[in-house]
Amino acid sequence: MTFAALWSFVLVVGLLTLTPGLDTALILRTATVRSERQAWGVVLGIQTGTLVWGVLASAGITAVLTASHVAYEVVRWAGAVYLVWMGARMLWATWRREPASDHEPSIAASAGFFAGWRRGLLTNLLNPKVGAFYMALLPQFIPAGATPLLYGVLLAGVHVALGLLWSTVLVATARRLRGLLSRPRARRLLDRITGVVIVGFGLRLATEAR
Repeated sequence: MTFAALWSFVLVVGLLTLTPGLDTALILRTATVRSERQAWGVVLGIQTGTLVWGVLASAGITAVLTASHVAYEVVRWAGAVYLVWMGARMLWATWRREPASDHEPSIAASAGFFAGWRRGLLTNLLNPKVGAFYMALLPQFIPAGATPLLYGVLLAGVHVALGLLWSTVLVATARRLRGLLSRPRARRLLDRITGVVIVGFGLRLATEAR
């Protein structure tokens, strides 16, 4: 792979990483309202999903997803239902004047991290557009005659590294806002905004054409 090709890949996925979206909303909300440990769980869950999509795309498995209407629709509807459910639960908790709970035991410190990791992973893997994006993008940057799986994993690793760097900025920013947003009214407002954003992404995933 030439330096120019690698730089082009970094530019494309870098812009994608910086674009505000569902991942940004989840990370900021978790770091502000829940805990830094759980926020990093969300971050690593998202990046685990990114790496999985990279491996699947490099191995050609996501070609099944893009070629099969049934497979694509199953993943799309599963993702839409999950996002709408997650966002609606946040909104329902604010109407009851309660912070949204992730239903993990508060006794175990690792539970918060695992709950965040699971949420980030599911949010990423249940979005078939990420798989389709990788299937369209990675082959363009894999040199002819190279091992697709090896180079695909390396490129996905670059994407993960950029995601971790940007997530560090988001978590640090959220920590500075924790004092302001720790008030019940501010927390309810943040959960309502995040809930609406997540429900909106779920509805868009359900209604968008393939």
